[in-house]
Amino acid sequence: FVSVAAGITASAIEAALGAPLPVIRAMPNTPALVGAGVTAIAPGAHASEDDLAWAQEILGAVGVVVRVKEAQLDAVTGVSGSGPAYVFLVAEALSDAGVLAGLSRELADTLAFQTLLGASQLLVQGEDGPAALRAAVTSPGGTTAAGLRELERGGVRSAFLEAVMAATERSRELGSG
Repeated sequence: FVSVAAGITASAIEAALGAPLPVIRAMPNTPALVGAGVTAIAPGAHASEDDLAWAQEILGAVGVVVRVKEAQLDAVTGVSGSGPAYVFLVAEALSDAGVLAGLSRELADTLAFQTLLGASQLLVQGEDGPAALRAAVTSPGGTTAAGLRELERGGVRSAFLEAVMAATERSRELGSG
């Protein structure tokens, strides 16, 4: 039995099934719709290595699969389950800013969306982490440094931290209710 219900524990599912069946909790995300998702899986009490391998093979058809402890699934929900919405918000904001700066909506969308795609590919395919990649784009006293200063002044980093923690906590609440 594979469950994608946020916050509902494997033990709760096992109890509802009423028999010692293998249960695997999975937390996919919406990029699975284009084969670029990430799904975290965690075994229940009766799930074997073979059961996990089966789930990983099935879910791997729509993206990357990672194995986690069940206790980590709420945090997974906060980062990658809810994460696409955060990225979509960034895409909206970048495009809106382009329009504010004088670009057409179509051009602003193309620039914003391709920038996000390319930056994501650099993160996934490259050897450098996000801090090094950011630093490579940031010239001392340059345009990127000025923009980053405003993002930091606006609390963007803190807002992302708080968003992930709020989604994580809400996932926990869903499981306890």
